[in-house]
Amino acid sequence: MNKSLSFALLVGGVILIIYGISANDSTASGFSRFFTGNPTDKTMWLLIGGAVVTVVGASGLIRGTKIT
Repeated sequence: MNKSLSFALLVGGVILIIYGISANDSTASGFSRFFTGNPTDKTMWLLIGGAVVTVVGASGLIRGTKIT
């Protein structure tokens, strides 16, 4: 995988995680947690998607480096 693509995925994943944390603190997520005990689906997708994209980007950066 290209290093610039891996870096872009890493940055995009971190941004998704930040949006997920922000959505977790929202009023809608608070109401959802109050009634169901879980945050909203949007919050969960942002956090899980951000984590997956971050891991893919980081692994691309790590695998792209060759130690000789």
